[in-house]
Amino acid sequence: MQQIADWLKKLGLSEYAQRFAENHVDFSVLPELTDQDLKDLGIVLGDRRKLLRAIADLNGIEKIQSKPTEAATTPVAPQPQDSAERRQVSVMFADLVGSTALSARMDPEDLREIISAYQRCVTETVRRLGGFVAKYMGDGVLVYFGYPQAHEDDAERAVRAGLALIAAVSALKAPVSLQTRVGIATGLVVVGDLIGSGEAQERGIVGETPNLAARLQSIAEPNTVVMAESTRTLLGNLFELEDLGDGGMELSVFEGASSGLISDEDIGEAASALEPGTSAALLVFENTWAAPFAAAVRRSGGQLVASGRIPVQGILAALDATDSTN
Repeated sequence: MQQIADWLKKLGLSEYAQRFAENHVDFSVLPELTDQDLKDLGIVLGDRRKLLRAIADLNGIEKIQSKPTEAATTPVAPQPQDSAERRQVSVMFADLVGSTALSARMDPEDLREIISAYQRCVTETVRRLGGFVAKYMGDGVLVYFGYPQAHEDDAERAVRAGLALIAAVSALKAPVSLQTRVGIATGLVVVGDLIGSGEAQERGIVGETPNLAARLQSIAEPNTVVMAESTRTLLGNLFELEDLGDGGMELSVFEGASSGLISDEDIGEAASALEPGTSAALLVFENTWAAPFAAAVRRSGGQLVASGRIPVQGILAALDATDSTN
């Protein structure tokens, strides 16, 4: 009972040592004492509260000290199981153009900020279109479209994400002008294998598709998207493409109409009506199909933000000007 007496003395409650001894209260039963038990021992309210707090502290210490033993006897929790599956996936590789040159002339902290901003830009852009950022590799990013969530238009989403990424990276505020290049390939892969361990563990992908996407990215010019034939066949006529002759297709983005029918002022007016992050097309069309076209756009969830009539004389003058330059 001396241990109890010493403990009570440390708490300034040594006057209760005799009562604890008479009732055979030792450290083996101390953690089980309740307020009513202490009241039965004749301990006043304030001291009961002090004792209960001290007992709670003892319980906490006892639990901490017992953890190594528990860890030795408790079965190890089961590790996450591989859930690899066969999927058709559109794989995107994107990297920051000229990062090696930047590292040679920039302070590492400044370069880190640029790469971090680039990675955030990629993540936000691809997630808006349903992509999954699988891995960051320095200034490169590996993205899946079709895993873990699949869509019927994953190939189209990947291409649109690539084009949106070019625009978003070019608009980043940085000490230097930034550019990116993108490679996309589509095909059957085995995806979802757990690779690595601990914090480095990730869901890997196996197949020719990611290798092809990486090769296409390496041959892409700055601010271009290069895709494999496997991706192109899923797109139909949604984009204007240039055949590279080596199994890749390069996307070209209209910068304006060379005929003069659409002026810079027209393009600027249309751009001012767009929300950030959206895309648009300026079309010159014949009135016989204007109304059906507008109805189809609305049915598909699109919105006509501007329209107007081009005078016949303006069209003829533009055609004459085009003919005279050929």
